[in-house]
Amino acid sequence: LGIEGAKAFSAMLLENTTVVSLQLSGNEFDDHAAKYLADAITANSKVEILDLSYNMFGDKAGEILGTTIAENTGLKELKISWNHFHSQGAAALAKGLGGDFQLCIYVTPRANIFLKVLDVSFNGFGNNGAAALGEAPKANNVLEELNISNNRISVEGALCIAAGLKEKKALKRLNITRNPMQSEGCCRVLKALQANSGTGIEILDLPDIPVNKELAELCDAVKILFPNLLLRCGGNMKLQRKSQSKAELPTQPELVGNSQNAV
Repeated sequence: LGIEGAKAFSAMLLENTTVVSLQLSGNEFDDHAAKYLADAITANSKVEILDLSYNMFGDKAGEILGTTIAENTGLKELKISWNHFHSQGAAALAKGLGGDFQLCIYVTPRANIFLKVLDVSFNGFGNNGAAALGEAPKANNVLEELNISNNRISVEGALCIAAGLKEKKALKRLNITRNPMQSEGCCRVLKALQANSGTGIEILDLPDIPVNKELAELCDAVKILFPNLLLRCGGNMKLQRKSQSKAELPTQPELVGNSQNAV
């Protein structure tokens, strides 16, 4: 659809009060198109589900959409995976969720406290973007699902995500697969869960890495603490089977997607 399509949908959304789900993925929307879409999203509080994945948004669009997210009171699910957001754009997006990060250029008047699902996978957030997302949970206390897989988040960024988990009570699913977090980063995330006894997390997807002794033991400890948690990570099957017997889990690890194993 491109820019002209963005203009057309913007005009429609300014008047439409019945559409609640809008799928606009794969339309070559860029930073210029973001401005038209943002104007409509800000004014329209009826749309609850918005899919803008597989487009061409960059950091400028992140700044525009971050402001939009903050001002919208109806949006509950936002998918913006497979775009070109990096640290600056990530910081601006997180600002809309309530984060307070120094790289954010535009200061939003408030934070979105309604968004429940956010998918920003397959972008380029890096560690700075992870730091911004780590701050976001302090204001948004209703976010239930967060997908930040494949964003070049290393051990440093994992520490920021872990810090955010300590503030998060409503989060039910967290996907951080395909990030170079190493076993150290995974361990810090699990330790953060241990420190948040009030968390309602149900599914945690960790990167597919070899499971060393420390990580295996932490998996066991977290599983005992949260018996209903589906914890998935990959790697050393021998260690996982050993840790499984110690935790006395009733079933064998289930092969899930991309060689990830349910612990």
